Amino acid sequence: MSRILAIDYGTRRTGIAVSDSLRLIAGGLVTVETRQLEKWLADYFARENVGTIVLGKPARMDGTPSETWRFIEPLAARLRQAWPDKEVVFHDERFTSVLAHRAMLESGIGKMARRDKALVDKISATIILQSYMDSRK
Repeated sequence: MSRILAIDYGTRRTGIAVSDSLRLIAGGLVTVETRQLEKWLADYFARENVGTIVLGKPARMDGTPSETWRFIEPLAARLRQAWPDKEVVFHDERFTSVLAHRAMLESGIGKMARRDKALVDKISATIILQSYMDSRK
């Protein structure tokens, strides 16, 4: 079975998570510089069988799109054009940064490591992916 890859897009850094081949467990993969994202994805897709790309859908508390949405929609269009064999879907990403910080606190990660925004982005991508997979069950 193909993997599911989740993207927590940021204007500077983008967190990436991927499922296991059975699509049961989400795992943080990497944080990449956003300007290198599509090259990184091309390299990864050449090595791994990914069938679905989940993009975190940024929204405000009232459900309206947040400021970052203006970058996400064009990214989705480019991904669909570059990899038409992959399903590109959106999944609500509200509260993922808060949940990522909470997970870091509860896991006992030190104060300095919790300031690592790249780690927060990777954990946020993992939360988006796990939430997406749970919603599909």
